[in-house]
Amino acid sequence: MSARPLNDDEVLSEMNKMVAFIKQEALEKAREIKVKADEEFAIEKAKLVRQEQQAIDAQYEKKRKGAEVALKIAQSTQTNKSRLRLLQKREEHLQDLFSNAREQIQELSKDEGRYYQLLESTILQGVLQLLEPEVTVHARKQDVTIVERASDGAVKQYKEISGRVVKLSVEGTISDDTSGGVKLISGTRRITLDNTLDERLRLLEDRMLPEIRLDLFGANENRKFQT
Repeated sequence: MSARPLNDDEVLSEMNKMVAFIKQEALEKAREIKVKADEEFAIEKAKLVRQEQQAIDAQYEKKRKGAEVALKIAQSTQTNKSRLRLLQKREEHLQDLFSNAREQIQELSKDEGRYYQLLESTILQGVLQLLEPEVTVHARKQDVTIVERASDGAVKQYKEISGRVVKLSVEGTISDDTSGGVKLISGTRRITLDNTLDERLRLLEDRMLPEIRLDLFGANENRKFQT
């Protein structure tokens, strides 16, 4: 049995069905494309947001660290300035103490009784160290007379202590601008003992400075080893 040809209405109906199918397929395909595009957009958007957020975080962290470094530098600078001012004030205070000590030893030479005892003691100390038969005692010009008397006393005490005899000669060669005291030079001129008041004070300052600092200001917390 042969198929009969379709009439116009049947042809139109079949064409409408085909158009509807094609349209439906197109709509579904369009929905798939849109969904995929939305997903890709969301992924790309999230990626860009994350990248920008990381860039902002990195920039913030950099600025934060920079601010911390700047703050530490400022604090360190201020601490150092404060420490330097403190050290300067301490040094000024120490210098004031030493200046007062110099003024007092200058006054000492004006007290004949005390000055004579000091001269006799330092001369005796010097000749006992030298143990030489001849010693030259150098003094200020203004002190020559009192130094000669002190030398006589030291010679007597030296003989009593050591059983030896020493010949002392006095010369006024030390500047009158100094605080006083004497220098002793052995007869061979190889050994010199500086027993001037200025030198003895200087040696005392050097030796006592750490102890004075400790008494006045306490232990230095920045030192690992205290001497």
